[in-house]
Amino acid sequence: MGNASSLIKWFETIVRGDVASVGGKNASLGEMVSQCTQHGIKVPIGFATTAIAYWQFINANNLQAFIRDALNALATGKATLSETGEAIRREILRADWPVDIATEITTAYSQLCERAALPNLDVAVRSSATAEDLPDASFAGQQETFLNVRGASELLIACKRCYASLFTDRAISYRQTKSFDHLKVALSIGVQQMVHADRGGSGVMFSIDPETGYDKVIVINAAWGLGENVVQGTVDPDEYEVFKPLLSDTRLQPIVEKRVGSKEYKLIYASGLKSTQNVPTSQAEREAFVLTDAEILRLSRWACAIEAHYGVPMDTEWAKDGDTGILYIVQARPETVQSRRDASALKTYDLKEKGRKLIKGIAIGEAIVNGSICIIADPKDMNRFVDGSILVATNTDPDWMPVMKRAAAIITDHGGRTSHAAIVSRELGLPAIVGTGNATHLLHDQQEVTVCCAEGDEGFVYEGIAKFEVTELSLNNIPSTRTKVMLNLANPAAAYRWWRLPADGVGLARMEFVISNHIRVHPMALLQFDSLRDKNEKQQIAQLTRGYVDKTEYFVDRLSRGLARIAAAFFPSPVIIRTSDFKTNEYANLLGGANFEPHEENPMIGFRGASRYYSPRYQPGFELECRALRRLRNEMGFKNVLVMIPFCRSTAEADKVLQVMANNGLKRGENGLEIYVMCEIPSNVILAKEFAQRFDGFSIGSNDLTQLTLGVDRDSEALTSLFDEQNAAVKWMIENVITAAHRAEAKVGLCGQAPSDHPEFAELLVACSIDSISVSPDSFAAVKQQVARSEAQRIVVGRRKTG
Repeated sequence: MGNASSLIKWFETIVRGDVASVGGKNASLGEMVSQCTQHGIKVPIGFATTAIAYWQFINANNLQAFIRDALNALATGKATLSETGEAIRREILRADWPVDIATEITTAYSQLCERAALPNLDVAVRSSATAEDLPDASFAGQQETFLNVRGASELLIACKRCYASLFTDRAISYRQTKSFDHLKVALSIGVQQMVHADRGGSGVMFSIDPETGYDKVIVINAAWGLGENVVQGTVDPDEYEVFKPLLSDTRLQPIVEKRVGSKEYKLIYASGLKSTQNVPTSQAEREAFVLTDAEILRLSRWACAIEAHYGVPMDTEWAKDGDTGILYIVQARPETVQSRRDASALKTYDLKEKGRKLIKGIAIGEAIVNGSICIIADPKDMNRFVDGSILVATNTDPDWMPVMKRAAAIITDHGGRTSHAAIVSRELGLPAIVGTGNATHLLHDQQEVTVCCAEGDEGFVYEGIAKFEVTELSLNNIPSTRTKVMLNLANPAAAYRWWRLPADGVGLARMEFVISNHIRVHPMALLQFDSLRDKNEKQQIAQLTRGYVDKTEYFVDRLSRGLARIAAAFFPSPVIIRTSDFKTNEYANLLGGANFEPHEENPMIGFRGASRYYSPRYQPGFELECRALRRLRNEMGFKNVLVMIPFCRSTAEADKVLQVMANNGLKRGENGLEIYVMCEIPSNVILAKEFAQRFDGFSIGSNDLTQLTLGVDRDSEALTSLFDEQNAAVKWMIENVITAAHRAEAKVGLCGQAPSDHPEFAELLVACSIDSISVSPDSFAAVKQQVARSEAQRIVVGRRKTG
């Protein structure tokens, strides 16, 4: 709809270059309506008032002089911030609308009702601040939004309230901090058709991981009702993660994370002067996901299209109409923290000693901080905050900004990764733990604690002052090598933290970590749940598997998604996943596990690894592992995943395991599937040729190979001096398996710490032409440099021999 008015612009006539006229928020909405709807992205229709309209309103009511005098009184200390803001807002609300502006707004509203085919259309009225000489300034979160506004008279009142919100205490304080001239900042108002998310859901979506900056994932937060609860951190939302590179194939479902939030409240429309209200959600709503898988994928594809259009990672808000089920994008802005981060350096925090764990929540940032607790119940009480303390609050909104800037870290009861507390903490470079549930009840003022966000997605508050180390690694000086240097990973929650390392993939991903930490239940206990006799264990398992009709699906779903995060972090480089390698005593510690595990005197060389996979005692459990791996590769699309079998004692055992895998859709060579075997038993070396006929490669487990070659219990303190990975017998084993593997055209690698602890060990591996070495992330740089030196030395020696 065309309109040449200088006071009103329809969204479809606005582009992102119109920031000076309509502010960043409305310019972005206009850009999406005019440019992104061609990609199938739905954006509610609407219009914006211009900065010209604002100045005409101010001048027609002679407000400029009053505002200048009030701000001068504040600057000279004759009035407080709250007195100044209240006085200016009161004058704006008392002012009259110039007839031409009021007519333009009400006429545009009537046309909007006609376009929506709804009389008295309910609209969202949003503030969008701008400054003509500061078009790139961000005024996000400083002004007000009013929802469920209906009728021309209500609209004019809401628009005036938007103008007044340019002088909230937080907005005045923000401009003072930025040294912006208050009288050069104007306000545009966006009037947009409401999406009936009060009967549906809404949330926030990032086209980049907001914690680590990993640019290949989309993070979506979702809650029932209107979106302010997610933005303000009033509720703990659902969280979904989607892997972007696989979204182009519509046959795949690359959803790598689905976490249900408690969502205890939902924001709905209210009648009377109060346009919205929070009401409790039902138990069914709390336990259900807000979005279906199809909706998650649709939003994710929209996020990719919006990001491609803008050319930068984006922070968007979305809403789902509860009456029609239609999804909409209601706001979009560039992400401003991780996308500007220095990609050439990596800072890591390592917790050395810690006290008792007090609470946990969602980790924001990656740092560790020690400090004293200061609980603030209301931003009006911020004067009692002690600078440098750890701020603890129920949740935060823009009114909390002045005190948040003074904190060393932030902890909240509620909120997700896209809440106000999380976003501001990132911008300020502060570690935060949000969504703890009860921090304000469990912690107390002046309590000394350690806030740790360095252990993955979960953040922990520990009692007392813990010891930790900080390491800064420059990524500019890491050399390239012929020998591949890969990573050993286990924790899916921490996988994205290492994406910037130029690793050649993951040489060992430990499945058992996902089972013990993310599943916690013995697979046989899920398969034979009804036969369990311990009522307490049954209750715990029932609680964990709530929402799954088939309890085995809980195992497959959680395992496949946990492993998917590791596979995604280094896609398309190979990720070698080792099937479960618990010992019987470790399996027994899982919920329900004691019912299915024998007691063994020496579990280290007992019923473990390959011997379990074809045994009637565990084969059904192994088949669940196969289902998860098949889903990971075939349904989610992570064909970079290779599978590795641990502790395989004989070729006959190898044949049995490979047959069980083939029967469960994991046939070697089919769809590019490669299967490796751990080389950790002397028989693997002695029969390397025969094993190479059955597997695509070997991964040398130097710890077990040393233990079984030397006959030394690696856990025995009395034999510590005898456990030596550089013993001549162990070296002979390593040299021979590498030689035999290469003769059979099989790949061979080693996973362990020896190359980083002993430079001469790395020299041995390079001299033997090993294909890869896999180490922990914190050892990566040192091993990479040592391998480069060893390769260079080998070239020099070779030249001398030929010369």
